[in-house]
Parts: sequence; C-alpha cells; structure tokens
Amino acid sequence: MAARNTARKRAFQILFEGDQRGADVLTVLADWIRLSRADTRQPPVSEYTMQLVEGYAEHERRIDELISQYSVGWTLDRMPVVDRNILRLGAYELIWVDETPDAVVLDEMVQLAKEFSTDESPSFVNGLLGRFKELKPSLRREA
Repeated sequence: MAARNTARKRAFQILFEGDQRGADVLTVLADWIRLSRADTRQPPVSEYTMQLVEGYAEHERRIDELISQYSVGWTLDRMPVVDRNILRLGAYELIWVDETPDAVVLDEMVQLAKEFSTDESPSFVNGLLGRFKELKPSLRREA
C-alpha cells in the first residue's frame, strides 16, 4: 500500500500546484509526466496518481460545491490552500472510487494534513470527509 500512499501524496501535490499557479490540474499533471520522462532524477507519475488527478478534474465543480456547502465557517477561498486540496482529493476518492475503503481514504487524508498543514487541519479534514462518508449514497445520486 506504500505505492498508493505515494500516489495520493503526488496527486495532492499536483492539485496544490495547480491551485497555487491558477493552472488546470490536467496541465500540471502533463508537466509532471513530461518532467519525469525527461529527467531520471524525477520520480515517475504512477497510474493511480493519474487516475486521482483525472478523476478530480472530471468532478471538480461538484467537489468544490460540496466542500463549500458542508464546511462550517469556511468559504472555499478562505480555506488554507493545503486543506482545500486535501479535501478535494479526499472527496473525489471517497465518493467516486469504490475500490478504496472509506476508512483508508479518511486516514490517508488526515495523514496528509498532519504532514503538510496546521495542527487544527487533521481534525477539520477528518470531520468534513467523515460527513461526506455519511452522506456518500445521496452525494453520488446527486452527482
């Protein structure tokens, strides 16, 4: 499972970079793939990283609507960039990727928040994604 952990971390980094640059995540993904093929010192972009980024891009509008709708006291624009992109990745994988157990998605996203964000972020990420987990059947129907 270490490969999936690394794939999630890279997908998060791609989403974060796209957000910071104001660039389309698929463009950033293509840049990462091109760079990894041109420079052997760069780690390859795994198939699962590509699936996560492409899946997020397909549902981007709906994911941002859900985060905005269910995050209490935070607008998407006010949210820390790291948290926003962890939530985006987690929401995609939780709601649309059936092969990954929900508990694994929550744990992985909380770990990303612990590694890359503030002390309060893990509980925020866990709480919001936990809410999505509870509502998953209805969220999928609405999508």
